[in-house]
Amino acid sequence: MRVPCFVALLLLVTTSAEAQAPAVTRGAGTPRSLAGRCGSANWVCVAQCIDVTCVDRCLAQGCEKALDALAGCAARSGCGPDDSDCVEKACGKQCERTFEPAPPSPEKELSEPCADGSVGSGTVPKGLVGTWSLEAASVRPEEKAKVVGQEEPQDVKPRPDFERTLVVTPNGCFLLRTKLEDATLGKGSALEVRSWGAFVVNEKEDTVELRTKSGQAVGTVCGKPRVVGLSKGKFQRPLYQYELEGDVLGVTARTASKQTFQFRRQAEEKAK
Repeated sequence: MRVPCFVALLLLVTTSAEAQAPAVTRGAGTPRSLAGRCGSANWVCVAQCIDVTCVDRCLAQGCEKALDALAGCAARSGCGPDDSDCVEKACGKQCERTFEPAPPSPEKELSEPCADGSVGSGTVPKGLVGTWSLEAASVRPEEKAKVVGQEEPQDVKPRPDFERTLVVTPNGCFLLRTKLEDATLGKGSALEVRSWGAFVVNEKEDTVELRTKSGQAVGTVCGKPRVVGLSKGKFQRPLYQYELEGDVLGVTARTASKQTFQFRRQAEEKAK
């Protein structure tokens, strides 16, 4: 099968706070977040993203201004670029105003959600099983005007502080992991947003549907461990056309945007 080619490295202008929600979340019910703070509604949105521009749009929904204020505090603190303790002391209160408070009864982390045999679809083609890292993504039509350097932008590569991984297990379970580092969330905060569910493949039509069942955001917020449950989010079930050639997996959204993503299989040792 022919795999989409991704060769150009393009620069994206940061999405504005007034940007629309990503198409994958339109119409989806999500938990309410406190106004002006980053929280579960943002993480549910991020959990349904594949590319970084989608993540930017999710964070723009009531969260971007709070993150900007936190970054401004860190810049004014006089702390060194790697001095997290200094930033925590100087901007601890600002950080607490940036994120939702921890729930009174936090969830336990589910490090291996696909170990639950009831989550998967039952079986998938052997060639799709493994751990895949996002290499590139085509530009959504509404984002093309924000791409600098080319009149006909075709694709972008993930920025250094964004990492997207897709795990597919033999029992038909998928686990999508998005790492949001402190470059995005501010010093002392870093989360891995995870979603999981059934990886439903139609081999006759070369399509795959992601039937998300739940998710979590796991990491640290303001220097403290945090597990945010996303089970109350209403996830959509995106359908993709897939193309597999060796260690390269291309998936194209079956939507008007026809956005395409390219993943590369990780070596077994790196995937662990």
